[in-house]
Amino acid sequence: MSYISLSDKEKQDMLARVGVTSVDELFKTIPEGVKLDRSLGVPEALSEPELVAHFEALAAQNRYTDYLSFLGGGVYPHFIPTAVDYLAGRGEFVSPYTPYQPEVSQGTLQVIFEFQTLMCQLTGMDIANASLYDGASGAAEAVLMANRLNRKTKVLVASSLHPQYRQTIDTYIRNLGITTETLGYGEDGRLVLGDLEKHLDEDVSAVIFQSPNFFGVVEDVRAVSDLLHDHHALSIAVVTEAVSLGLLEPPGALGVDIVTGEAQSFGIPLSFGGPILGFMACRQKLIRQMPGRIAGETQDVDGNTGFVLTLSTREQHIRRERATSNICTNQALCLLRATIYLESLGRTGMRELAELNLHKAAYAQKTLTAIDGVKARFSGPVFNEFVLEFDRPWQEVESRLREDKILGGLELAPDYPELSSCALVCVTETHTRDDIDRLASALKEALS
Repeated sequence: MSYISLSDKEKQDMLARVGVTSVDELFKTIPEGVKLDRSLGVPEALSEPELVAHFEALAAQNRYTDYLSFLGGGVYPHFIPTAVDYLAGRGEFVSPYTPYQPEVSQGTLQVIFEFQTLMCQLTGMDIANASLYDGASGAAEAVLMANRLNRKTKVLVASSLHPQYRQTIDTYIRNLGITTETLGYGEDGRLVLGDLEKHLDEDVSAVIFQSPNFFGVVEDVRAVSDLLHDHHALSIAVVTEAVSLGLLEPPGALGVDIVTGEAQSFGIPLSFGGPILGFMACRQKLIRQMPGRIAGETQDVDGNTGFVLTLSTREQHIRRERATSNICTNQALCLLRATIYLESLGRTGMRELAELNLHKAAYAQKTLTAIDGVKARFSGPVFNEFVLEFDRPWQEVESRLREDKILGGLELAPDYPELSSCALVCVTETHTRDDIDRLASALKEALS
């Protein structure tokens, strides 16, 4: 939508309409002691050519596109069909936001409804919301949701859950009387079921784990969920690489109670860390404690299909002390992009995309672990990420790779000191065989 500033005459007409002669008079009720008595300290205005040149200079500082990158760890490089940018950029969708008068916003509600339907199909759950800020806030909201459902105060958190998600959970629960205990991982990179069972007691509200986890390893979701239900605890599965849902058995079919995670892989560019798109889905019986909002399908008095805001539990719609969450947006533009992306690929396309990721990662893992001084750190099954262990510190190897303009993987030592010689490598459909072979060649040289 175009922006055209007001003329001086229009400003004066508006001031006159409210009975004042100047902007200063309009704000005269503000006490002088709280007014800013200096300029804002921002740069002077630039002309349009100067402004364009300024932003081009900033963009030129981005060296990421000059590098071959194998970074993942929660945000993933995927090809985005041109249709996503074109359709999401149409005038009708330039500024979609929360439908405060929802029934008037039929287009926005229809997109929300379709997104919810798609997420239910992918996760195998009954209900999906629309939506959450990101995967980290989704994980934290799922923990709070479990606490509201069973009023238990302990949550078991897998150490193989994304480190930033774990930090976000800690921030959310810090003053709520909820405690956490951390679960370790085995040599296969998975949760150790025996260790999990030792931690289960009557105070455990839920176990939150990720699959594929932060190491790229696919968890035995059915075994974990069955064990939790035997002890009357909720199973919360986190998915950060949503493309995996196109191939792996849906969490809902494996006994999970709440599925949450990150849908950035569905048509959302990397964009220096945001905006991205959290999602949540759950069993029908848990719907009243789900944060966010849910759009539903109905009929009007003439029998025509229409869409309504069926459930909204945020603080602006009901008494604040009864709100389930203060989540105040459904990330509608990101949600729109994800919906267009998923509907462009369809069921068959999603499976083919997931298979591409799986096969390319398998080729990369086989090729790289054939190099002397490189081995797979974990033995568990992986999707499109895997951890490699080197015979020297990763920082030393990484420094050599960067000289060849290669970002070879994500350093794990800051969050996992015991993995100081390890890196998390991500391969998606955007990587060619030549890209993988180039990494292998550079690694051989770096380790020679």
